Amino acid sequence: MSIPDFGIIMTILSFMATLFIMAIGLGVAALIVLYIFDISQTKHAIRRNYPVIGHLRYVFEQLGKFFRQYFFAMDREELPFNRAERSWVYRAAKNMDTTIAFGSTRDLRPTGTVLFVNCPFPVLGQDTTPVQNMTIGGDCETPYITNSLFNISGMSYGAISKPAIQALSKGAKMAGCWLNTGEGGLSPYHLEGAADIVFQIGTAKYGVCDEQGDLCDKKLREIASHKQVKMFEIKLSQGAKPGKGGILPGNKVTREIALIRNIPIGQDSISPNRHPDIDNVSELLENIHRIRRVTGKPVGFKCVIGAYGWLDNLFAEINKRGPSYAPDFITIDSADGGTGAAPMSLMDYMGLPIKESLPIVVDKLIEYELKDRIKLVASGKLITPAEVAWALCIGADFITSARGFMFALGCIQALQCNKNSCPTGITTHNPRLQKGLDSQDKAIRIKNYADNIVREVGVIAHSCGVKEPRELRRFHARFVLENGQSIALNEFYNNHQNKRNCP
Repeated sequence: MSIPDFGIIMTILSFMATLFIMAIGLGVAALIVLYIFDISQTKHAIRRNYPVIGHLRYVFEQLGKFFRQYFFAMDREELPFNRAERSWVYRAAKNMDTTIAFGSTRDLRPTGTVLFVNCPFPVLGQDTTPVQNMTIGGDCETPYITNSLFNISGMSYGAISKPAIQALSKGAKMAGCWLNTGEGGLSPYHLEGAADIVFQIGTAKYGVCDEQGDLCDKKLREIASHKQVKMFEIKLSQGAKPGKGGILPGNKVTREIALIRNIPIGQDSISPNRHPDIDNVSELLENIHRIRRVTGKPVGFKCVIGAYGWLDNLFAEINKRGPSYAPDFITIDSADGGTGAAPMSLMDYMGLPIKESLPIVVDKLIEYELKDRIKLVASGKLITPAEVAWALCIGADFITSARGFMFALGCIQALQCNKNSCPTGITTHNPRLQKGLDSQDKAIRIKNYADNIVREVGVIAHSCGVKEPRELRRFHARFVLENGQSIALNEFYNNHQNKRNCP
């Protein structure tokens, strides 16, 4: 091998040095141009007063939330979900050890803290009972019978990506739970895993409307013809934005999503803030009756509770008309629910949280003797076993979660859901970012998460002295008051349902 000529080496080094000097020169020139631009513009005071370095403000502002999440925030002080909650879901989804050591970091003193009441004689392992089947819509032509306790809440194809939907569908099948389509219609990817499906009818009626946007019986039958579609859910409102319809930014409206929803490609998909044909309880019941008659399957509705006087009108009207007009289920969403895009004014201030709204609805159903007829689904930040067990104590029959399953998919709470730049590939349609989400691997995590939730809810139930989770009652949990003392939930809510002593 010959030794390179010294002159050639020097020429190469000289060329590289020239490039380096040119790069420095271009960099300096760019800074000078930026300096001139900053002191000339009039929109940003910081940049005008501190040209060039003023741009660092935006960098620090963007990075600040991530530094707080990973370095500065304590395990239980973040919002919307703290590190302890996220870590439990991650470990459960990976089927890792979910035990902890030395002591809990949970502060038991704040008002509203929930404490479960252990029984002196807990249920032995060999005496426990699996979660029992429950029938929704027993009077329907095709009722839905399931033993699923913890299910996947509405997440539209569009709001989340193709591989995310595929993973949820396959994971739901393996876990034996249902998958709600969200308001964006039924995609092939929802059906791909052969899971049970709840088809959600949003205010824009994507997938079940005619050219005028009205509900179409023919399309309802087409959706119902899929054996996987077990129920229909009319979405009146959702937790993050009660009073506002779905928002899908135009940069997430791909050709395929536009075809499924029958909307223009690349344009913002803004749903009406309510169903144009549902303006009172009578019209709500008429729509429920119509959809059940056309499809033969259970029909319910989802809403956030704010004003609740209308519940008396609703339940009185149901008793007047008869059970054929009653919803087969009601999904109660919490005001602290999540979504990919919502006005801050609604997300921060509108509606009641699930801890207040769920007891109200349960008590109303009992008052009007409809609790057995209408099944109750609780939704909204219920992502850990304790939160699920609390909802069962209050009177929920089923629990659904969206963000819990997003964490199981790998969500890192990057808060990029509305920007098509989700780093984990869950809420983006960027193929490069989607590549990181393997639907087969994540499907297993979905199954593990659902299974571990049910298993640990069972652990709480058995510690309280009951054989299976749905036997939990309000007296099995207590609520910390302002004076630091606790009160049983049945006393706090002054409800006397299902009086049963701990064995």
